[in-house]
Formats: sequence, C-alpha cells, structure tokens
Amino acid sequence: MTPGSNIPLSVTRVTVDVAAPVRLDVSGLLLTADGKVRSDADFVFYNQPTGPGVTHRAGAAGSPDSITVDTAAVPAGIEKIVVTASLDAPGTTFAGTEPTATVRDAASGAPLATFTPPRLGTETALVVVEVYRRNDAWKVRAVGQGYANGLAGIATDFGVSVEEPAPAPAASPAPMTPPAPPVAPPAPPAPMAPQPPAGAFGAPVPPAPPAPPAPPAHAPGTGKINLDKGRVSLQKNQTVSLVKGGRPLTQSVRMGLGWEPAFGGRAIDLDASVIAFGPQRNMIDACYFGKLMILGGTVQHSGDNLTGAGSGDDETITVHLGGLPPEVTGLVFTVSSYSGQKFTNVAKAYCRLLDGQTGEELVRFDLTGSEPKTGVLMCKFIRQYSGEWEMTAIGEYVKSKTVRDLVKPAAQAL
Repeated sequence: MTPGSNIPLSVTRVTVDVAAPVRLDVSGLLLTADGKVRSDADFVFYNQPTGPGVTHRAGAAGSPDSITVDTAAVPAGIEKIVVTASLDAPGTTFAGTEPTATVRDAASGAPLATFTPPRLGTETALVVVEVYRRNDAWKVRAVGQGYANGLAGIATDFGVSVEEPAPAPAASPAPMTPPAPPVAPPAPPAPMAPQPPAGAFGAPVPPAPPAPPAPPAHAPGTGKINLDKGRVSLQKNQTVSLVKGGRPLTQSVRMGLGWEPAFGGRAIDLDASVIAFGPQRNMIDACYFGKLMILGGTVQHSGDNLTGAGSGDDETITVHLGGLPPEVTGLVFTVSSYSGQKFTNVAKAYCRLLDGQTGEELVRFDLTGSEPKTGVLMCKFIRQYSGEWEMTAIGEYVKSKTVRDLVKPAAQAL
C-alpha cells in the first residue's frame, strides 16, 4: 500500500503487526467522529492491553507487537482505530529504520496488505495505519504520519491525558534535630502539554526562525506547514499541506515549470509532465505534450515549449483537485529532455504552484544543483488519509527521455 491508499476488509477480525529491525511499542486508539478518544480507556497499549473490540499483544521471541481489531465488537460511536508505533529506545528516531505494517486475517494469519511508510527521518512515533468504518463497511488505510515527541505526542494529539512522573526529591544530609512537619503537601504533577508532531510521511519540520519574520503557518494540531501565511518556499524533501484557512484546497491549481539555457548555452527543449498513480503505486495515466488532457479533463497540459527562452513558466499543468477520481492517490511532476540535453546545460529550473483562478503563487521550489542526467522528478502530490493533498519537493535527477522512462522512478519516489 502507499500513503493514503485503502482496501476493504473481507474479514471481521484483523491483526496489525508492525515489524522493524529495532524494538517498537505498538498501540491502538479508538476514535470518535471528532478524531478523539472518549476516555483514556480507549488507549490500548502494553500497560492497558484491552479495550472495546481492540486488544494489544506484546511481541515475544523476536515477534513484533500487534493490535487486533474485532470490528463486530467495536462500539457504534467509534469510527476508526489508529494503530501507532513508537521507538522503545529513548532518544532514537526512525531515520534509517523502515517499519512495516502487515494486516492479517486474525483467524488464519493470512496477510491482507502491507505498508512501509516512506522517507522517515526525525520522527520518534508514527500513526501507521487505521481501521475505519465507512457506510457500515470496514476498511484499512495506510497513513504514515510522523510525530517528533514519541508515544506521548500521539496520545495527547488524540485526547489522552498523559502525566509526567513527579521528580524524585534530591538527597539531603540527615538533620541534627527532628524536622518540622511540612507546611503543605507537594503539588500534583502537571499534565504533559501536547507538542506538535513532525511533518507527515517523513518530511522534516524546519526549526522556527527567530522573529521577525514569523515562522511558517502550521495546520492546527498537526505541525504541518500550510498556506495560511502566504507563499511557501520549499527546499528539497520538504512538504507543505495544501490547506488554507483550515480547509483543504479543492479548486483548480496550476503547476508552472520553468527553465533557461545555462549561460552561453543553446536553446533547451525540455518536456514537463505529470504521472498519476493509484494506491499500489500503479500508473493510471500521464499528461504531457503528446497527451494534453487526462482523467476526464481534471488534468490539462499547456503544450510543448521547444526552446526554454523567455521569462516565466515554460510549461504549465492544471489540476482540478476536487475533481480527481478517488483512485488517484499520487501525482508526480517531472521534467525530461527527449533530445538528450542534460541538466548541466540548464539554469534556473523551478516549479511553482499557483491558484488556478487568481494566479496567486502558493508554493515554489527552485532546483539549486544540477547533474549530467536527462530527467528530474520535481515534486509530488500525495492524497492524505484525511482528504487533503500534500506537496513535497523532490529534486531527484534520473536517466530518462520520455514519460515512459519516468514511470518507474516516479513510482519509487511516492
């Protein structure tokens, strides 16, 4: 499965285990329609292994922790069960560690689906998958949302009360005379304040710069950079949530791609394209100079630019986000050279996302380096499990001259 994809469940009881080369703590949270637990009893983990319709099993002899969901026993007011994983060793992150969730038939153990969240970095905990109810049927969705503050960050984000242990009193020498009785009992420990999670799908969250200027806007409760404070400039592998004013963008947006010949170079003929993928990283269709409209007109190409001369966007691709078919879960925007010209002969290559109606620039990504290759993966859109889209800057050079050449590396970048 890929982030945001889902499959229907053909069995009533499923087990989700999360395996990794290191020890993980796996938990499950039962959430209502508002995305919160009803009480702390809806948090199922190693210290509280049972909940309504949900059980936790601790791994033994090298086997991973698992969460089992009996959908027939889940209370009617619960809409989803999220399965999370956090690192057992303090101070470690998921960088270099690829956890894999396997969804199984709880009765037979037969695997139904697997999911490995891509591009993990500073995260110390993850929402890996969710088992959710939709129109009286149950499905499982791949999520991969990361948190930088461990299991406590996940718990507080979903409404669980987490308290810090009281600090141990400092040792003091024995008194010479009997101590006076205490004036007042010690204050109870304060509840842990929730902290924002790291960017989803492995995207690093940049540190807040000193004021002024103000740090980038973040979607409430998620820690994701969004569009509330105007244009966002991305660096390689950074992600922005296409949310403004608390609402996901559903209108038409235009991806402008531009480039110029390197200083003293000849005209450069590059081709912009976008490849649409489904939940299994399967290519659904591609839009480029030879196919200017796909997916019922929800994706349209402006046409081929043969020279790269002049200022402004060389080619544009318009996407009507609200009209994309539900089976489209990923879009990868690319640029390639059919004639074989390499990107060492290209200057000032960039992509920028604009509001399709107003022309306002929303997001920009400038390539800062070049390689002697004929193609580049510029950026990707991923449909999130909550419905909004996220844009991630890629900037990876590949050997390709045509859209056909780009399909495999684009799928791997999702």
